[in-house]
Amino acid sequence: MTQAPRLSMLQVLACGAAIVTLSMGIRHGFGLWLQPITQAQGWTRETFSFALAIQNLTWGVAGIFAGMLADRFGAFRVLVGGAALYGAGLVGMALAPNPAVFALTAGILIGTAQAGTTYAVIYGVIGRQIDPAKRSWAMGMAAAAGSFGQFLMVPVEGMLIANLGWQEALIVLGVAALLIAPLSLGLREPGFRGATPPPRDQTILQALREAARYPSFQLLVLGYFVCGFQVVFIGVHMPSYLKDKGLTPEVASYSLALIGLFNVFGTYIAGALGQKLAKQKILAFIYVARAVVIAVFLIVPLSPLSVYIFSSIMGLLWLSTVPPTNALVAQIFGVAHLSMLGGIAFFSHQIGSFMGVWLGGFLYDRTGSYDVVWYIAIALGVVAAALNLPVRGTPIPRAPAPQAA
Repeated sequence: MTQAPRLSMLQVLACGAAIVTLSMGIRHGFGLWLQPITQAQGWTRETFSFALAIQNLTWGVAGIFAGMLADRFGAFRVLVGGAALYGAGLVGMALAPNPAVFALTAGILIGTAQAGTTYAVIYGVIGRQIDPAKRSWAMGMAAAAGSFGQFLMVPVEGMLIANLGWQEALIVLGVAALLIAPLSLGLREPGFRGATPPPRDQTILQALREAARYPSFQLLVLGYFVCGFQVVFIGVHMPSYLKDKGLTPEVASYSLALIGLFNVFGTYIAGALGQKLAKQKILAFIYVARAVVIAVFLIVPLSPLSVYIFSSIMGLLWLSTVPPTNALVAQIFGVAHLSMLGGIAFFSHQIGSFMGVWLGGFLYDRTGSYDVVWYIAIALGVVAAALNLPVRGTPIPRAPAPQAA
């Protein structure tokens, strides 16, 4: 049986990068809404944090099934559905009259939308459509696009809130999220356009059993938990942490924008290095470097300059875990079930995200400080580095499939 022709690399990267820029760019700015929404609605920070914690957990759970659907039916249909849910969730978030509806819209709807419009789905297309010799690099390019989205979108979101108000700003973003649907036309894979999907050597159940029993996959998944804990805690609570310390909202906006800007370089470098160096060692370095950077940030006197330096260095390490992690999954298991297995790894990431964002709000409301969560983030960075070092990146051995007579 002849293989279906591949999409061009330029088309995959351009459309995938634009989609990730929108989807990730919007979500990276949610921390800017914490104080406007809680003050206008009379809610606690824990209420807001809990809704975003549900969002991250929903993203993780839904990501597994979004990956299964994308592997089975192609990314296009999943992306269109995700775009519709994203728009509905943002508008619902703006109009939510109480915490329960806010948790439903900001949490469940947007979390499901992110599962269908971000890395697991896009990386599945990259894995199937781009040559393995350039796969890690291409994943780095897509992750860099998400980082550029943060750099581009966070200041825009800050200006929208300042000029339109927080509710109207969310509605504008809801309309913008619908642009993901036409962009997904560029990711309609040839092998999924007919009635029969591309043939695969394993069923979904066989692939799940194989991954669950493989120790290196278990270690990779556990390490990814730490990534989620650190980045979502910082991304959501950093603006409020800085304001509590007497710094202006502009410093917080510039801080998040710098993280996004430098993450463009960090994710690209991580993806490019993944073609030359052991990906597990790259991951171990990233996690231990994060621990060191956070510790130094807490030790030195806080000022706009120290915030900008911290944000720039942390930006280099921010989503740079994503290309090596997904490239390792593809390298070990192949690409037939890449979206699903990447979604399972990302589920662990999102459990960490849930804990980071919720614990930040919970402990702040009870202690009046974020200090304990910062210390936990440092300790987890060291643990994640130790978990990734033993990971084996060699392709998993499999018995050859029986040949048909």
